[in-house]
Amino acid sequence: MRKPLVVALCALALAGAGATPAVAAAPSPTGADATTGTAPATPLTDLVNDTVGAVADTLSGLTAPKAGAVNFAGTVSLSNCSGSVVRMPDSAASDPALVLTNGHCLESGFPAPGQVLTDRASSRTFGLLNASGAKVATLRANRLVYATMTDTDAAIYRLSSTYAQIKSAYGIDPLTLSSTRPAAGTAISVVSGYWKRIYSCSVDGFAYRLKEGDWTWKDSVRYTSACDTIGGTSGSPVVDDATGEVVAVNNTGNEDGGRCTVNNPCEVDENGGVTVRQGINYAQQTYPFTACFTTGNRLDLSASGCTVPKP
Repeated sequence: MRKPLVVALCALALAGAGATPAVAAAPSPTGADATTGTAPATPLTDLVNDTVGAVADTLSGLTAPKAGAVNFAGTVSLSNCSGSVVRMPDSAASDPALVLTNGHCLESGFPAPGQVLTDRASSRTFGLLNASGAKVATLRANRLVYATMTDTDAAIYRLSSTYAQIKSAYGIDPLTLSSTRPAAGTAISVVSGYWKRIYSCSVDGFAYRLKEGDWTWKDSVRYTSACDTIGGTSGSPVVDDATGEVVAVNNTGNEDGGRCTVNNPCEVDENGGVTVRQGINYAQQTYPFTACFTTGNRLDLSASGCTVPKP
């Protein structure tokens, strides 16, 4: 779980300093969330976040080269994280669109261990990006459909717009969640709408359990070292380069070599053995969600094959 220092970026904007996002942002739980367990944003926080977004837009041309066929179309920027407009394999164009990000990116703060949130009112906004990373619209949620930091680190919002309406107005299609588990060695791209940066690497393997502070995640994706994600990339879709489908959602990395502490997750194997991999980053698989949504993009936690945590 990572968070950049928004105040530092605000100061950078006001001073007109020239630095890359990697310098301006201090990694913390891989999101850009302001602080752990923070309350919903205040108007002043919104102003700071707007400034941060402007700086990110200005500096986006200085970031790493973009991966081949993978681009920013359908990704979104949040006030504190990254995310993407996603569809299930069987979603219809007339269905209300969904946005995927991390559970630790919630505007209300981190869900507690064991806590699962469903069907909550929300008016959260998202900046929709086109292929080149330019913001083309502001999308608004009407519900938080699902969120947790137990076993996985994911949040899914329902928008007030359908996929067809977004396509008609902006020419942008959603990303599709893969219904199958990714394989080790798969070439992937982590696409950050917050920083407008694409990281390219491969699936190095999987952590049986990934423990960070009070939270534990199951079967986490471990990246090869080339995906050196920073604060603000939390919630970024992890895209299979070959299929263009989303296989995971980016969420954390071990920054300082710490053992199982916040910002320093550790891997725990089936026998309880602990491995620390400083500088390595992780994501949570998303294929389990494809069995949990039925006709009309309706969440059904009792559906056959739905294995995500329940309230």
